[in-house]
Amino acid sequence: MTLRIERSARQGFTVFTLSGRMKAEQVPELKELFDTDYRSIILDLQEMRLADRDAVKFLRSCERDGMTLENCPAYVREWMDREED
Repeated sequence: MTLRIERSARQGFTVFTLSGRMKAEQVPELKELFDTDYRSIILDLQEMRLADRDAVKFLRSCERDGMTLENCPAYVREWMDREED
């Protein structure tokens, strides 16, 4: 299972839909895609099935920098919250 990234637009936002498994080696690729203001980006994580620790840390930093995370799986949200401690 690999990570699939789809880009679309919605009401002035760029929406990236992530599907599959997100691993540390995909973080640099995502950073290149997110070369704009994070506040104008929405990450839809509904189809994301697995994430490793580096991916979760990256998602947490994206949200902290103003990116919106939609449909975040409960286990990812809980992990992100624990990483803050």
